[in-house]
Amino acid sequence: MNIESFINIEGFKNQAEFFGTEGPFDHCVIDDFFLPDVAKLLEKDFPDYDEKSLYLYNNPLEIKKTSNNWNAFPSLTYSVFSLLNSKKFIDFISTFLCMKTQLYSDPGLNGGGWHMHKRGGKLNTHLDYSMHPKLNLQRKFNIIIYLNSEWDVAWGGELGLWGGGSEEFPGELVKSVMPNFNRAIIFDTTQNSWHGLPSPLKCPDNQYRKSIAVYYLCEPDNGSLRGKALFSPTAEQTDDPEIATLIKRRSEVSTASNVYITKNKIK
Repeated sequence: MNIESFINIEGFKNQAEFFGTEGPFDHCVIDDFFLPDVAKLLEKDFPDYDEKSLYLYNNPLEIKKTSNNWNAFPSLTYSVFSLLNSKKFIDFISTFLCMKTQLYSDPGLNGGGWHMHKRGGKLNTHLDYSMHPKLNLQRKFNIIIYLNSEWDVAWGGELGLWGGGSEEFPGELVKSVMPNFNRAIIFDTTQNSWHGLPSPLKCPDNQYRKSIAVYYLCEPDNGSLRGKALFSPTAEQTDDPEIATLIKRRSEVSTASNVYITKNKIK
């Protein structure tokens, strides 16, 4: 499988050179990530938002749908995820990310795959989990590629990057990245890489913020070894004891999967 058949190689090289040149943590934004025809077809591969096989997150911290089920991916999407998890692609990006240690793929797409947000969708500012639940490897890099060709900036949806905080608090919003069609962002998750989409989307009911996500792993060597994501409350949620309880339960491996909402109460 040739990288050149899917990825805009020259565009990637030119823009990846800026990785780590600005804060709040090491990252780079790469426009026109896929070849144009590939990006258009990948967008069409997404299922309807109401597709029953999608997994729903619906609580005060996150409202979205996802799927990492390889059997649900159409042929092109399947091929693209295969490529992004291949040794050939890992070796390619390692050169530009100045990696001195070995990167590994996550063929199980834990936390990755298709992500979709509808009107009202959100994702509180958070730090990603750092330890893979099966492989005993540390999550090192995220690649997120946006695939919504009709997106309007008035609908919001920008990915916020926070800095100046700590491993407990996100600090201040430093940068916002709009989900432009075929735009990718790559960032280092072993740093205090607080990021999120805390403001509910304002898109029409027939539009969705679509992205695909792939994560890369390394041997544990840096930062906190979280088994689950650590969320931060929004300004409106600060000092709310129920939200504090939800954040605590969502961050603990033993209770995260049992968090749900009934009649607006955290159970």
